Amino acid sequence: MARARRVDWSVVALLASVFFSSSAALAQEVVLGKLVYDLTGRELDLGLLGLAEFAPAALLVLVTGAVADRFDRRRVAALGALGEAVVAGVLAWYVSTDPTSIGPIFLLVIAFGVARAFAAPASRSLPADIVSPERLPRVVPRYAAAWQAAIIAGPVLGGFLYAADVRLPFVAVMALLVASAAALLSIRVAPMRAPAAVVMDPALEAAVAPAVPHGQAVAEAERPGWRDALEGLRFIRGRPLLLGAISLDLFAVLFGGAVALLPAIAEDRLHVGAVGLGWLRAAGGIGAALTTVALAVRPVTRKVGRRLLAAVAVFGVATIVLGLTRSFVLAFAALAVLSGADAISVFIRATLVPLVTPQEKRGRVLAVENVFIGASNELGAFESGVVGQLLGPAAAVVLGGAGTLAVAAGWWFLFPDLRQVDGFPTT
Repeated sequence: MARARRVDWSVVALLASVFFSSSAALAQEVVLGKLVYDLTGRELDLGLLGLAEFAPAALLVLVTGAVADRFDRRRVAALGALGEAVVAGVLAWYVSTDPTSIGPIFLLVIAFGVARAFAAPASRSLPADIVSPERLPRVVPRYAAAWQAAIIAGPVLGGFLYAADVRLPFVAVMALLVASAAALLSIRVAPMRAPAAVVMDPALEAAVAPAVPHGQAVAEAERPGWRDALEGLRFIRGRPLLLGAISLDLFAVLFGGAVALLPAIAEDRLHVGAVGLGWLRAAGGIGAALTTVALAVRPVTRKVGRRLLAAVAVFGVATIVLGLTRSFVLAFAALAVLSGADAISVFIRATLVPLVTPQEKRGRVLAVENVFIGASNELGAFESGVVGQLLGPAAAVVLGGAGTLAVAAGWWFLFPDLRQVDGFPTT
């Protein structure tokens, strides 16, 4: 009973850390997008901002995953959060100087990305570390709910504080990240469990074969080096189910990265300011939060692969609607729908990927997935910024939504292992 209570408190601490860190990151993202667009008025700069956020995770992927697997994941994530807090403090100082150049902003965003690159795989490995596999499908919606609540709170907080004083959002970001680090350090992680028999549906069992022989992972862990760092890439490449699930997010959101252009859409098409922009970003959190609550009450347990692909298709349709409308209300609704669809996709992938990955490899696998997620969001932002500069934000968003629909259709045929998965593995 005492042990169960510790695990429950650890889950609470983990959810608090997710809410604090995600609120901070999203508030800063909204404010920086607004600040950069106010300084230059160019959609391309919004895309470059996304590229600066993504680059560290991609360049450090072989290091960050190995660090998450070799050191205490709580401390790695906490140190990453504190590093982000330092960068937020420097940003608060820089914007107080009435800047005219965006160069230092981009450099600080890269520094923020370095700290986040180390924090992300460590923190994302923790849910599967602190609960048993049969409990994970119940914990993941709560983990996602904390993130979705941050999607609502973070942008609204950032928008209101930016309207009051340009320095205040960064001060709030710094405080939230310190609180996240404190919550992470209070988590209790159970000792690494020995490999257990896993019950899977036939499609899932075939998709994740061949299994790692007993003792092999431990032996490899004793020989650090490039081979060890590359293990996450090799593991994913050898399992079509994992490759399909992770790459689906990469390409779907790469084309459907409309959120990066919201500062331009809010200003030029919907004619709203910083507060309106904050509410548009919050619309995504509202839609995703409602969906996540539904998933917490009734998790997806059957036809997992088909529902994942259907959610991506809905994401694409809602993105097209966002690009076509000039109505704030309809844009708000489209953002809520596309984020709700994304919440279903996130739930399925966040449950499936850790359960088909051995515990001792999760840091490396999730570091690779973190790069894929970063590529989908930040490279998607870059792609949207470039196309938006050439064709305008509306055309960029519509074309991105059409590309997402094409990806959903393509993955249906390219990855039958993913499409045929019916349920999650259990022990």
